Amino acid sequence: MQKLKPIAFVLPQFHPIPENDAWWGKGFTEWTNVTKAKPLFKGHYQPHLPTDLGFYDLRLPEARLAQANLAKVYGIEGFCYYHYWFNGKRLLNQPIDGMLKQKDLDMPFMLCWANENWTRRWDGKDDDVLIQQNYSFEDDANHMRWLCQEVFSDSRYIKVDGKPVFVIYRDNLFPDLKKTAAIWRKIAIEEFNFPDLYLCLTESFYGEANPESLGFDAAIEFSPLAVIKNKQPKPSKKHFLKLFNIQPKSLEIDFRDFEKGVKNCIERPIPGYKLFRSVTPSWDNTARKKKDWIVAKGSSPDLYYKWLLHIVKYFKPYSKDENFVFINAMNEWAEGNHLEPCIKYGTRYLEATKKALES
Repeated sequence: MQKLKPIAFVLPQFHPIPENDAWWGKGFTEWTNVTKAKPLFKGHYQPHLPTDLGFYDLRLPEARLAQANLAKVYGIEGFCYYHYWFNGKRLLNQPIDGMLKQKDLDMPFMLCWANENWTRRWDGKDDDVLIQQNYSFEDDANHMRWLCQEVFSDSRYIKVDGKPVFVIYRDNLFPDLKKTAAIWRKIAIEEFNFPDLYLCLTESFYGEANPESLGFDAAIEFSPLAVIKNKQPKPSKKHFLKLFNIQPKSLEIDFRDFEKGVKNCIERPIPGYKLFRSVTPSWDNTARKKKDWIVAKGSSPDLYYKWLLHIVKYFKPYSKDENFVFINAMNEWAEGNHLEPCIKYGTRYLEATKKALES
């Protein structure tokens, strides 16, 4: 049996930047949303507050090192950092830039380009664009040259047969993704002497897509959306009172059945292309958004363990390097989706991770 390589997604928005100061208020970070959350119904676990790592600032080397060391203790072997690039302008880049200089941080990593507009979606204003994501083949080339020179050359960067792994979040937004992939590969091979790239797309908002038809190597199951995507007709208060022993104050909350979502993911047929499986601890975005909340009821460390254990038992790596299993996420605190220890569960999600991987 080939060994799996667990990779955890990492959100870098735990430090202030001038743009967020202007858009959301001075000193805004992800912790701003986390700490202002309130319970919206009986038994609602909010706010999610950190314990072991505290309210860290990812600009600090000590914070990045503590985060990586904690992950390694529980079997996580790599981070997938979200990367924000807007035609050469980068946002939330200080944790990655600091990590690249921090050679004592022995944690393999890869990047996932979060290639979408920044809007006031958290305020329910999707049409209010804060910074636009514009696409061009010239920008594709500039982006890849920067990546090859500044990031892929790092010895810790995760590669498959020497090919740097690069992930994109929204394949549907590119005007011609197949041509973009060809441009990227040509630059990596001819200008920087990499054997090739290993390109992955996430199965995000628009369902499954065959990566090979788009010039990519593999897809990554985006587990937070996979587990909540099956929207059911809105049940009555009486139904939820019976099913989950709760009574929402607000009918605006869109409740999902986390256990049913996990069951659907476990029973998913294997597609005819390379797909790396993924798991998520829980889901509750009431801290991040002012409306259109989604709360997935029924999550627990035990259910998370069952889900990850199934993948460990049944996922067959495509090669010795194509052996990833993704955990989404390490620190999406404002979506109630984090492995990092909190006041309610402590290290139980991390312990479940280690137990499943060691089985």
